[in-house]
Amino acid sequence: METVKPKSAMNNKSRLAKTFQKVINLRTATKIASSNGIGICMLTSQNKFGEGDDSFSIKRGNHADKHGDPRARQKAVIEALVAKLFAGVTSIKAAYAELQMAQSPYNSEAIHVADQTVVDELKAISELKRSFLKKELDLSPQVTIMLAEIQEQQSLMKTYEITIKKMEGEVEMKESDASSLRKQLEESIAVNKSLEKRLNASGPISILENIQLSSLNPSHFVQFLHYTLRSIRSFVKLMIREMESARWDLDAAAKVIEPQAGFTKPGHRYFAFESFVCKTILEGFNFPNFAAPNESQSFHRHSHEQYLNEFKKLKSVNVKQFLTQKPNTSFAKFMRSKYLLLVHAKMECSLFGNLNQRKLINAGDFPDSGFFTSFAEMARRVWLLHRLAYSFDQEINIFQVPRNCRFSEVYMDNVSDESIYSNEIVDSNVDFRVNFTVVPGFKIGKTVIQSQVYLSPVIKPASR
Repeated sequence: METVKPKSAMNNKSRLAKTFQKVINLRTATKIASSNGIGICMLTSQNKFGEGDDSFSIKRGNHADKHGDPRARQKAVIEALVAKLFAGVTSIKAAYAELQMAQSPYNSEAIHVADQTVVDELKAISELKRSFLKKELDLSPQVTIMLAEIQEQQSLMKTYEITIKKMEGEVEMKESDASSLRKQLEESIAVNKSLEKRLNASGPISILENIQLSSLNPSHFVQFLHYTLRSIRSFVKLMIREMESARWDLDAAAKVIEPQAGFTKPGHRYFAFESFVCKTILEGFNFPNFAAPNESQSFHRHSHEQYLNEFKKLKSVNVKQFLTQKPNTSFAKFMRSKYLLLVHAKMECSLFGNLNQRKLINAGDFPDSGFFTSFAEMARRVWLLHRLAYSFDQEINIFQVPRNCRFSEVYMDNVSDESIYSNEIVDSNVDFRVNFTVVPGFKIGKTVIQSQVYLSPVIKPASR
């Protein structure tokens, strides 16, 4: 197709008008059948809008400019025609979007309305084409352009509304999925709590069933220590969950327990709480009655066999029943004192909104709550561990590792999940020091049971 340069008088035409002028500036029209049966009009070279051609049916009084320039009238009609055509296409697009929206969920009435809109707009465009080919366009350019713009804006608004509805539907679906997943999570947590409760439930302890004084050795103590630590960690997790429910700042709380601690991961702050619980519940373990002689009103050292018999007896009873039936035993007094030390008044009030549990304990009674039940089971196992330790005919000691001590595999075990050797090959100047002790170590005679410590990497000073 040959390109014709426009004259200087036409330089102010809009881009749409220029494009449309190129399309219609052809000789003859040829009709080709498309695959969907709708005729496509191919215009061949015929100058319908030659200079001075004023063959459209236009009211002269309305459309002529003040000079009566036919070119200005022709340009105005073309712009109105294009605006009306584009408005019709936009309406078809909006109707098609409505048609898609009505498919799911299926809405027959909305489908019928959208389908009819598409048909009406296609008819209007077809009628516009017929009028154009027969030179029977009777348009008021200003009114037509204004109405076309209104129609296009309304169609765009309708399209946006449909898009918003679609997105709202997707949001509702996502919220439904999230609600279902939350429900599954809650069910899983409930099952886990149930399993944890059964695992740590007070009652007969199957390990060390028929232990005899003559066959007792440090491996039995290590076995029961692991059993005790499971209960301690279960209580620590419960305590942290209660703190989170009460909206505690766990980072600040961990800093209060271990002010100089530096944690390599946020989840490692758990070790600070475990350290606090272990330090409190195991305080006094060195003494035969779990308290210094000047702190115990009824200090009496049993024989090794008596300690072992007490261990066997208490490990086979239900802790709640035992406390109810024998509230004045050494074990009951130990439990009361440890609870008051571990759960101070401000902490209890923050977690539970009152001091009811504290009042019951001070009155010589015992609360019937899940929190105290978990604490009581932990305290029972610690008490049993103490009874088992003093069943040995050897000296018993418990030790903490001072801060900044170098790591020793003989006396220490690393509690974090990271290998302390992971950086050795990369950087030989990295050393590991004790940040704080999580679980104290034990010595039974010459046998050492490792303490559990939290380590921090330290850069060695450069050698001169």
